Amino acid sequence: MVDIGGLFAYEFFQRAFLAGICSALLCAALGVFIVLKRASLIGEGIAHLSFGGIAIGLVLAIYPLYTALILALLGTLLISLLNRSKIVYAETAIGLMFSAGLAIGAVLASVGGGFSVDLFSYLFGSLLTVSAQDLAIIILLTAIALIFLAIFYKELVLMTFDERSARLSGVPVIAFEVAFNVLVALAVVASIKIVGALLVSALLIIPAASAMQFSRSFKGTMLSAIVLGLSSVMAGMLVSFYFDIATGGAIVLIGLLVFGVCVAVRKLFKLGKKELAPDTICAHGLQETRFEAKEESSNKEV
Repeated sequence: MVDIGGLFAYEFFQRAFLAGICSALLCAALGVFIVLKRASLIGEGIAHLSFGGIAIGLVLAIYPLYTALILALLGTLLISLLNRSKIVYAETAIGLMFSAGLAIGAVLASVGGGFSVDLFSYLFGSLLTVSAQDLAIIILLTAIALIFLAIFYKELVLMTFDERSARLSGVPVIAFEVAFNVLVALAVVASIKIVGALLVSALLIIPAASAMQFSRSFKGTMLSAIVLGLSSVMAGMLVSFYFDIATGGAIVLIGLLVFGVCVAVRKLFKLGKKELAPDTICAHGLQETRFEAKEESSNKEV
């Protein structure tokens, strides 16, 4: 029988557990926005760009999460610049960053003598390598992102569902778009040690996609995505520990299994596609936001 309680006697598992909670919370919350915006590639592009940052850190003997964060943020700003200046489309800009990250990582890995154990743990995640410094950075990045998300929740929701209405309402759409991409960069870097740079985009997408199989409102979808994300991460960490396999791979495979179950349950109970479609969730989210805005306005008048 598995002694789950006994695992917490190990400091490395305590650190990995807290880091996993942070990653699941942040990725699941942002993932709902990403999936509804149909911008799943942004996470993939930033994740692969951060791989180049990790390689730079390992070669130069600098803390890899610092270099990964710097390169991810620079890449995020460059994607927005290329897109907004109409040099290339957003998908093309993301593809360029994707390629740049992999190319930098591959070149530096070959210069540094190949893929070391350290680089492998950053690529696919590892419970054993989450240090106290890693945990502090992960908690800080998660706190910054979640606080921003809580403060500007309504603006982000409105921008996700109806960018034109958001612009007419006075929301600085371009600034918020850049800010949101920065949040994604923070989520990617915060999750690298647990899921790995090559698999972190899956943690952004799978919980949200699973939640959309049965949730009918935006808030319900986000809450469900967080619960499913946390469950997948915790189960994946346990499987990784007891079977000695890559943590990121275990988490993603369990997440995909959960997604399959959600789809099967939806089909089994014959839940209507139209009723659960992303567009319907968007409409509910927009109604929720407008209702809250009216409620706040009436409270101020009183």
